Parts: sequence; structure tokens; C-alpha cells
Amino acid sequence: MEPKVSIVIPFYNCAYIEQAVHSALNQTYPHIEVIVVDDGSTQHVEKLKPFMDRITYVRKENGGTATALNEGIKRASGDYFVWLSSDDVMLLDRVEKQLEFMLKVKASFCHGAYHYVNENSEWMDTVQPEVGSRLEMLQVLLEGCPINGCTVMLEMDAFRKFGMFDTEFRYTHDYEMWLRLFPVYELFYFNEPLMCYRVHDSMGTKKHFEALKAEMEMVQAKHRPILLNLLQIGGYWQ
Repeated sequence: MEPKVSIVIPFYNCAYIEQAVHSALNQTYPHIEVIVVDDGSTQHVEKLKPFMDRITYVRKENGGTATALNEGIKRASGDYFVWLSSDDVMLLDRVEKQLEFMLKVKASFCHGAYHYVNENSEWMDTVQPEVGSRLEMLQVLLEGCPINGCTVMLEMDAFRKFGMFDTEFRYTHDYEMWLRLFPVYELFYFNEPLMCYRVHDSMGTKKHFEALKAEMEMVQAKHRPILLNLLQIGGYWQ
């Protein structure tokens, strides 16, 4: 039986939600489910109406992206997890190519390259955040997060083993999760663009930049002792 992939789309008042859902539903890989978690939206909900018979729609009180992702994970029935932000779009063969790569190399976690697009969906640049060896990845992760969460494909079993996204971190829950998984999983990289990351004035990383920076320091403080210990004992699988 072919693996099933659960695509979770957190949604809060986002004008681009229709494009995100369309890109998820029209993947070339057929064994998918699309779960849209409405985090208490008051705008743009009507854009989901054409898709309601093809998605799992979950509405909840507003609590932030981590809470929406966790709700989607609870409803998911797939073998693999993919997160798609409501203002981004996936390339239509993203799931097919990434899953094929993961099965080939026996990966539990995989992230990849992506395109920057603007508010009009015009291509701006391509980002290929390959950092080399596992040791180099560890050194980079101690300073910041090179991984775009919406390029990640992860075995669903990871959440059963290590827990879901930490809702204490409103803006850096993804970074915290990757640091939590690093000691156990190899973070494989797929060097081909998987999605289009939209840059626009109302995006969270621009609106909440200072809070995000402060949270990053908290995440690093939480995980630095474990990661530095890995560095000292050579537990990074050179």
C-alpha cells in the first residue's frame, strides 16, 4: 500500500487561502488528505466554500499557528505530515518527488529548497539552504533556523514519539521542533524547490519580528545544552 500524506493548512484571515488549498488538492501524488484548520478567522472563510467536499475543515478558537497545526495532526490519518502556510503554495509535484526521495534514502525527516514570490505570485528568487554535513547543520541550528517549515515532510510517528508543536512558542514552534528532533533524526535535504514562499507586508515574520527574535533566544537556551553535548561527544554522526 502506498503511504498516505496529510497536508495541514493553518488558516487565519488569509486572503491567499484559496491558492494554498488548490495547490494541495491538485498534487500529482494521489494518496493525500488536506486538513484546513480555521484558527478563528473572521475574514476570507468564504474562499473555502468550493473545496469543502474535498478537504477536512476544522474550526477552532484563535490560539496561534502551533495550536492549529496540533489540531490538524490530531485529525490526520496519514503516514507523513506536511505543513503548508495559508499564504504559500506547493509545487504540484512536491509530495510525489519529496516522498520518492525520502523512501529511497529511508528518511524520517526531509526539508528542501523553495522559491520566493511576492503578493502577486511573481517569482523573486530561489533559496537553497543546504548546509552540508550533520556537524555543519548542528552549528547552523545553534545560531538560527535555515529550515523553511513548509518544505518539511516528516513521519507522523515523530509526533507520537516526541510530542506535537510546543504552543508556548507562538512564532518559533517549528524551530523548537527541529531542535527537538535533531538528536534523533537526520535532517535530510532535498535540493529542488518544493513550494513558493510568499513575501508580503502582512506576513507574520514581518509583523512580529521582534517577538520572533526574543522567542528564538528562548528556544536556543532550552536546547543548547543538549546540542552542545552532542557536539562535544561527537554524536552528530560525521
